[in-house]
Amino acid sequence: MKHEDSLPPTALAESSAELSVESSVESSADAQKRRNFLRQGATLMTGAALMGMVPPGIRSAAWAAGSDAPEKKEVRIGFIPLTDCSSVVMAAVNKFDEKYGIKIIASKEASWAAVRDKLVNGELDAAHVLYGLVYGVHLGIGGPKKDMAVLMSLNNNGQAVTLSNQLKDKGAINGPSLAKLIAKKEREYTFAQTFPTGTHAMWLYYWLAAQGIDPFKDVKNIVVPPPQMVANMRVGNMDGFCVGEPWNNRAIIDKIGFTAATTQDIWTDHPEKVLGTTADWVAKNPNTARAMTAAVLDAGRWIDASLANRRFTAETVAQKAYINTDMDVILERMLGRYSNGLGKTWDDKNHMKFFNDGAVNFPYLSDGMWFLTQHRRWGLLKSDPDYLAVAKQINRIDVYKQAAAAAKVALPKSDMRSSKLIDGVLWDGKDPKKYAASFKIHA
Repeated sequence: MKHEDSLPPTALAESSAELSVESSVESSADAQKRRNFLRQGATLMTGAALMGMVPPGIRSAAWAAGSDAPEKKEVRIGFIPLTDCSSVVMAAVNKFDEKYGIKIIASKEASWAAVRDKLVNGELDAAHVLYGLVYGVHLGIGGPKKDMAVLMSLNNNGQAVTLSNQLKDKGAINGPSLAKLIAKKEREYTFAQTFPTGTHAMWLYYWLAAQGIDPFKDVKNIVVPPPQMVANMRVGNMDGFCVGEPWNNRAIIDKIGFTAATTQDIWTDHPEKVLGTTADWVAKNPNTARAMTAAVLDAGRWIDASLANRRFTAETVAQKAYINTDMDVILERMLGRYSNGLGKTWDDKNHMKFFNDGAVNFPYLSDGMWFLTQHRRWGLLKSDPDYLAVAKQINRIDVYKQAAAAAKVALPKSDMRSSKLIDGVLWDGKDPKKYAASFKIHA
């Protein structure tokens, strides 16, 4: 089995021996179970289904020539090795980009900090990026200040909180039992997320706080790049982490951790990664921004169209150039077939979605505002911003609507949406300042 491309210095010495044995500890019975249900997906790969993997014939779009032609013919889009980079990758692999007169070059990056820096300095045209990272850069927290743009949402759902098997051995298998263990103060417990203002940090903090655990006072927080999470947990650098797939499932298969909560448990159909860039880049390349967004919309629609397409996507992004892990590790949760590492299995209707009839992709103002409320809650913002004004600056609904028209994607009735989160609190974007101040546990 293939593993992470690189490890942090703290993990290198011990991990080389550990990695050599990997998941050979998986029982033959477990392996056979996984093979059996993965085979269900394989049965779809008949002649008719295989035809569904061939993208529609490349044709000229209305906005691909003349004065509306893309300013840039090649666009470099950064991505981190995570399942939710799939629509960016498939837009290039299946040549949806050609339909809109551009060529997407998918660029694998080492960390979210690297993505941030390359967006700011122009090495990347755009990126598959954490929603909260874009907002943090725009406001000058978590890095250099730069006016930013969110062109579309790439996916909903599909992340998780993973706890180590050492916690399981101490009886901590869910939120309440974890809270009891941490309250004993036997030692300091360490939890990892992927970027200080990012989605995984906010999901982790929200989930811990919902259990009565203060994510800053009761535990230690560290930042680890997504592909390095499993290796770091293997050598004991953290007790839990929040990250995107396939690294939660990888921890289960490697017998080092289990899923305590999925992020769709925290917020069903939550916003996750976005197609992000700088405001300057959109101003200079408005036609390219529209074309790029339309191509990724087409790719997301294609991925969600069938299980066969999802399987082909998993096979593609599993390759070394992209995620660099085993295809079945990606496919299980991409198909919504979950196991938690504690013996429970279920079909999750709220698994990772890339299109969902267009509901995934609209850059709702309320989604962006929610991240601002959490940045304020945890002291990353020292005062309340003008929540709605900031969201309107960053979320380029104008560009999205043009791209949606080109890709023939339906638009929602409102720029805002409402959701009830794991603690029963409703978020609708109507009074963000009050919402941010309403939490019992905060910085």
